[in-house]
Amino acid sequence: MARRLIDPPYLKFPLRIGSKGGVLATKSEHIRGQIEQVLFTMPGERVFRPEFGAGVRALVFEPNSSALWQVTRRRLLASLAEALRGEVDPRSLEVEVSGDEATLEIEISYTLGTIGVEEKQTFTIDGV
Repeated sequence: MARRLIDPPYLKFPLRIGSKGGVLATKSEHIRGQIEQVLFTMPGERVFRPEFGAGVRALVFEPNSSALWQVTRRRLLASLAEALRGEVDPRSLEVEVSGDEATLEIEISYTLGTIGVEEKQTFTIDGV
């Protein structure tokens, strides 16, 4: 199958090696992997990029309320805009945060910059 320049192959994250070399991912899978890295990396965890990450795992110890959702939403918008620069149209980036007593749900919508395809990813974090 011929690949078009606007939809190049990416190495899968985490890196996997198959019988023919590195396992490849689609652009959509690549973006989802980048979003997961932002969500689950604590700020300061990466030595050379201390500002990277939103640290949603730390929210396990916070009260699950609308105030938490607003702070999380703003933090995610800033972190994702930086991490997805060049991949996603920054004007299309939308983050919705909601939850109940024990679950935090994060829904991220965006438009892929080069091909104009709209996508939506949902992440559910239990134990909040």
